[in-house]
Amino acid sequence: MELIRRRPTFPKGEEVSSDDVLDVLTRHIEAEFELPLGHLLQDAVAIGRAHPATEVLRWYGLTAEAEAVVEQAEDTLLAAIGPAPGKLAPSQMVIAHQVNTAVAARDGRAMVLRRLINDKERQVWRGARPQSRVTAQVSAAMPPRPPVNAVRAAGR
Repeated sequence: MELIRRRPTFPKGEEVSSDDVLDVLTRHIEAEFELPLGHLLQDAVAIGRAHPATEVLRWYGLTAEAEAVVEQAEDTLLAAIGPAPGKLAPSQMVIAHQVNTAVAARDGRAMVLRRLINDKERQVWRGARPQSRVTAQVSAAMPPRPPVNAVRAAGR
């Protein structure tokens, strides 16, 4: 069985390897907030949860942690395979599945982060709805239920 590796896609069809995921996300964060990542982190720490980048930076940290797990799992797999790769032994397949799981976790976090980087998406995730999505609500309330005793009496 071959390892299945999906490459995350970013705006404008930009595909990146796993080595570049954090670099691309960093560039997108810096472009959205118009600050280098280090300065953005300092500002967010100084201001606290009210800073608009707080959630983005939280998910960036989670994605960076997941990337470290991917790299460690890949290193473990490469060490288990050795210099002459061939058909994987069952113990190597276990490690290969760990790599796939780590990649899926990292990609999931990267997708959440990519959505949060966009200001409009960040507003929706934080509970603020863009005006274009606000519509009049039609009440579709259920009729009141009869008392429990009345239902039991009717069944007798």
